[in-house]
Formats: sequence, structure tokens, C-alpha cells
Amino acid sequence: MMTQVPRRSSDFLVLALLLAALLGPADVAAQEAIVPLQFSYSDPGARSLGFGGAFVALADDATAAFANPAGLVQLLRPEISIEGRRWDYSTPYTLGGRLEGQASGNGLDNTDGLRTAKSGDEVTGLSFLSFAYPGEDWSIAVFRHELANFDFSSETQGFFLGGTDCCQNRDVDQRASTDVELVGYGLSAAYRLSDAFDLGLGVVYYDASIDTAVTQFAIDDDSLESIFGRNSYLPENSIIGQTTHADSDDWTLTGGFLWRPSPNWSIGGVYRQGPKIDSDAVLIAGQAVDFGVPPGGVLARGSVEIEFPDYYGLGFAYRAADGDLTLSFQWAHVEYSSIADSLDLDDQNIDDVDELHLGGEYVFLGSTPIVAVRLGMWWEPDHQLQAKSDAEPRTRALLRGGDDQMHYAAGVGVAMQKFQIDLGVDLADRVNTLSLSTIYSF
Repeated sequence: MMTQVPRRSSDFLVLALLLAALLGPADVAAQEAIVPLQFSYSDPGARSLGFGGAFVALADDATAAFANPAGLVQLLRPEISIEGRRWDYSTPYTLGGRLEGQASGNGLDNTDGLRTAKSGDEVTGLSFLSFAYPGEDWSIAVFRHELANFDFSSETQGFFLGGTDCCQNRDVDQRASTDVELVGYGLSAAYRLSDAFDLGLGVVYYDASIDTAVTQFAIDDDSLESIFGRNSYLPENSIIGQTTHADSDDWTLTGGFLWRPSPNWSIGGVYRQGPKIDSDAVLIAGQAVDFGVPPGGVLARGSVEIEFPDYYGLGFAYRAADGDLTLSFQWAHVEYSSIADSLDLDDQNIDDVDELHLGGEYVFLGSTPIVAVRLGMWWEPDHQLQAKSDAEPRTRALLRGGDDQMHYAAGVGVAMQKFQIDLGVDLADRVNTLSLSTIYSF
């Protein structure tokens, strides 16, 4: 029996550093990131969440500062909006399996295909905070919004590459972790050009914090138990490691409009520019392979600018004459491909997506306090980093892409004279979101 422990050379260092900066771990030789993208591009607020994110053509509370700044002109009194969210992530990744050939049936080598697992993570925090002040034909607001907040960890081991009955090749194993937080601080303003048409503009300062670590390991020893068994990830068997850190910032622009062609219909649109974040990566020598530097020594350093996606949203909404029923639809285009393009990846890509959001609200106007119930759904196409068809087998195994998923949303709200409290939930295969928000007007 034999196990494969490839020696890494400086020819791979530049590309490895680039991928290390892509929000997650990368294989040194194949340059493959294995962390999916978990961004909160849905509009803030539990009310919007209950609508299934179809809010750009409504934008009728203080959350409009981010969702569509043009909607701020609809406010009659100053408002403060606060939202807390809980995200329950269930992120799939490739655990191991066969890259080629048939399984021998020994230990971990018991699957002809690939084995998968899920990384679970729960995050709770203040997701949105805003203050809006309206004038006669204008309005202004300041806000804080979390664009991303998640952790990820994985252990990939037992990639077998073929061989004979007596000898099987096992690729290196890998342990990885990622912690990402991307927060925006914004100033938005809106102006009423006519009774039916409003424009809004905004500027957002983004602060990014990204920390990743990935280490590759050889198996414990050359025994049959180690070749086909689980890796103990012993420090003395570490081959090479990478760490990535970003504590960077950028300024971006936002623009929106709101048009009311009739008393019952409104049409809204928004554009949000994605930030560009600088990150630094370090390649570190392990103990199992001699790179010409002491174990733990730095093999190379590098930096790269990651370009996050631009966002386009367009929607329409219908309100019944008596105000009890509201229906809303929104199309959103997210340019995820800008991430891969900014890193010049030859064997990997991320698809842009077109999301479809639909939601409705029914208000019990005769109740005291006023109660509203909401239902929504939205379609999220796959936007995971995936290997191209001509990529090497290990890259294709780790970067298989994801699945399209449908989100189902619901919510309830209670409105009093000055307070409004909303609860919303959004359920999907990869992430469940719970939101509690309040709006205080004075």
C-alpha cells in the first residue's frame, strides 16, 4: 500500500495566495476555495423578510435607507429602526471519497463517488439600525447593515485516486476554518421630483473582517489503518498551511427610484455597488515536508483585491384601495461573477444570478392594535464557486457547485401609535433566518 504526499514548489505560490483570499481555504496545488458564499442581499427588516424580500417597490419605512433610498420620502415622521437576526447555516462541503477508480472497500475507501458533510453554524446579532428624518419634499437617513456574518469549518480527508489491489493512492487531507463579517455604514437621501416620482441616493462605507486558516496533512503513518482510516491531524504531519486576513474598507454608491403611476400601483428600482476589499495571505511551511525554511516559517506573502457583487433590483407593488391588502414582486440581479473575475481564476467560475421574490401582506385594520400577517417566497439560483469542466479531478471534487433553492417566508406585525414590532422567518435548505425588528416614530 502507498499514500501520496505531493511536494509543493514555489510555482504554485502566487495562485495559492490569490485563492486564499477568496473568503476561505484553498488547496495549495489546485487553488480551490471550498467556502460557499453566504451574503445577506435580502433587504433588512422583519417586515421585508416576511414579504420574501419583495420590498423595493414598497420601501415605506426606515429600512428604505438600504432597500431603496427613494422610499424615504414616504415617511411622515422621524423613525428609528432596529433589527436583530439569527442565521442558522447548514453548509455542505465535500468530505472525501473517490476521485477516480473503484473503492477498495477498506475503511474510508468505501464509496465509488464522493462523500459530503455539512458545516453547521448559528449566528445572532444586530443586523440593521437606522434613523430617518423626513422634510417636506426630502428625507435623509443614516444606517448600519450587516452584509455578511458567518463562520465555516471543515475536515476533508480520504480522497483516493486509484491504484491496484495492493497499492492505493490517497491524497493529502485538509482542515479549514473561516470567519467573515462585512458591515456597511451608510448615508441616504431622497427627493420628491413630483407627486408620482421620487429619487434616492446613498453612500456606504464598508468595513470587512476576514480570517481564514487551512492546513494540509499527511496521514499518521504508513500502516494500513492510517492509509484507510481517519486522519488525526497531528502537527508533525502538517504539510503546508495558509492564513488569510482582511481588515479593509471601501466606499460605495447606491441609487434608487420610486414611481407611482396610479394610487394603487408603485414601481421601484435600486442599484447597489459592491465593495472592493484588500486581503493579505501568508503561506506557511508545515513539519512533514522540507521547504528550506523551519516549520512554521513563512514561504510567501501576498495580497489581492476582492471585488464583491453589484446588485440590481426592480419590482412592482399593488395596494388595495382600503389598504388592507398589499402584493409585491421583485426581480434582483446579483453579479457574483465579479468575485472570480477579480481573482483571474482560469479553472473556476461563479455564475451571476437572477432572483425572483414574491410576497403579500393582509392588515386587520379593525383590530386594536393593528395586526398584519405576511407570506412570501423567493427563488435563489446556485451561486457557489465551481470548477470548470477542464479542471483537475480534485478541484472538480471540491468545487461541485450547489443547488438552486426556494425560500419560504412568513411574518406578523403589530402597529401601535408610535411603535411597530415585526417578526419574520425565512426557511431554505442552506440557511434559516429569524428576524425581530421594531420601528419607533416620533
